[in-house]
Amino acid sequence: MKATLLLFVLPVLFLTGCTDNCEQVRTYRKYTPIQLTLSDLRQAVSSGTPKTLVEPGKLYVKDQYLFIVEVKKGIHVFDNSNPSNPKAISFLSIPGNVDMAVRDNILFADSYIDLVALDISNPAAIKEVGRVETGFKAGYVGRTYWSYDQQTMKINDQLEEIATETIKTDCEGSFNVLPYLIPISWFGRYYESFAFADANYNSVSAGTKTPTGPTTGVGGSMARFAIANNQLYVVNNNALQLFDISTPSNPVKGKTANLNWNVETIFPYRNNLFIGTTTGMYIYDVTTPAEPKQLSAFSHVRSCDPVVVHENYAYVTLRGTSTCGVPGTQDVLDVINVSNPSAPRLEKSYPLETPYGLGIDFPTLFVCQGNKGLSVFDASNPLDIKPRQTFKDVNAYDVIPLSKVLLTVGKDGLYQYDYSNPSNLRLLSKIAAQQPN
Repeated sequence: MKATLLLFVLPVLFLTGCTDNCEQVRTYRKYTPIQLTLSDLRQAVSSGTPKTLVEPGKLYVKDQYLFIVEVKKGIHVFDNSNPSNPKAISFLSIPGNVDMAVRDNILFADSYIDLVALDISNPAAIKEVGRVETGFKAGYVGRTYWSYDQQTMKINDQLEEIATETIKTDCEGSFNVLPYLIPISWFGRYYESFAFADANYNSVSAGTKTPTGPTTGVGGSMARFAIANNQLYVVNNNALQLFDISTPSNPVKGKTANLNWNVETIFPYRNNLFIGTTTGMYIYDVTTPAEPKQLSAFSHVRSCDPVVVHENYAYVTLRGTSTCGVPGTQDVLDVINVSNPSAPRLEKSYPLETPYGLGIDFPTLFVCQGNKGLSVFDASNPLDIKPRQTFKDVNAYDVIPLSKVLLTVGKDGLYQYDYSNPSNLRLLSKIAAQQPN
């Protein structure tokens, strides 16, 4: 009898020893609630000491200056006169910032519920000159959600961090399981979804410039800000908000146009706005800038879809990730004929793994593919696009092709390439991002 009991007790002791001695390192996403009062939100913005790039977001170029968003924290300012050696000038601390656009010497940036106007005449001494409420009371930035409580007059947000913990296990990993253990790539964690966002991208590589008129900078294809004439257009989850910037230092909130759900990007081209959503592309006529008029809607399967346009063709990347698509949705590059903006039609689809932002300096097309790299294509014939080169060691989220210098941003920082020979891009410089712990 004692021998029999011993046979049962020994395995139990052995299992207990395993539970006591086995450890497992778990990496997961940690979300911490944070609050911000309006008085803290509305501290005047001004130039501060340059900071290390940690979580790069959207990018924007105006003249020789480069602006890179530090997601929900502010904007890094660089002198990019020499793309081979960009020089950090300052950092602008802007709570809740995700996007920006520039007209003349005024930079417009979002700050949760506000739109801030900043005088950048002297990039080393930037200062706030205007502020107006956007009307947006909530939004998603990647997997985090923020909202404004009008009763408490506070912004409620979440701090997302990548956390690592060592825990005791039963040696088989069936106990003490932490949430969110499925590996998720760090890249793009803030950039998907609905937060109102980015810059103005123009088909002219150097931006919109006229001898006597206003000038704007150049942003990427993930833009949610667009400037045309005296109007700043801002899209958020389901609305297009207009601001009169006749006096850039004093933006005035104008008309609001309701859009369908899940609006993602906005691209101005000639007299039209091309608006990307997770269910389709919308084309608006802005011949009368203060009265945008919908011309058409081109539907597609649910997926993320930044868009750029050249002449009669729109180039749209569709990415069916869990945050913006239906599981099993194919990732593709669509070429859409927009010669008649009132009746866009699909001409051809190209399978393309995990496409993000894109840019075109005809006939060269650049497509970001997240951690799959940066791809370069010959789009001389939009119906027969041919691959030229792929950089697999680059984490690419969005691009700006500008005067034969390509700027591409991703989780590991910003790269600049000379693309005077589109078949053989040459790396000029890299602004490295410090990886979060």
